[in-house]
Amino acid sequence: MPLALWALTISAFAVGTTEFVIVGLLPTIAESLGVSLPSAGLLVSLYALGVTIGAPVLTALTGRLPRKTLLLALMALFIAGNAFAAVAPAMAA
Repeated sequence: MPLALWALTISAFAVGTTEFVIVGLLPTIAESLGVSLPSAGLLVSLYALGVTIGAPVLTALTGRLPRKTLLLALMALFIAGNAFAAVAPAMAA
């Protein structure tokens, strides 16, 4: 299998897993951030809302950019966002 296809497969897996893995971690996240379980559950809802609104807008705004460059830039943004979230000391209210 070509390297580019492996990269795309791993990227799709990472993004898809990120959407669902947080649900199993909600009690731990709520406890470590000192918030209620329903408040921590808003993380899932806000992520879904961001994807729902952001995906069509992003697609419309980046339609003329080279696909490879766009994919690399978005994966870098995805990794940076997850890294910042991982070291966040608190949940913004």
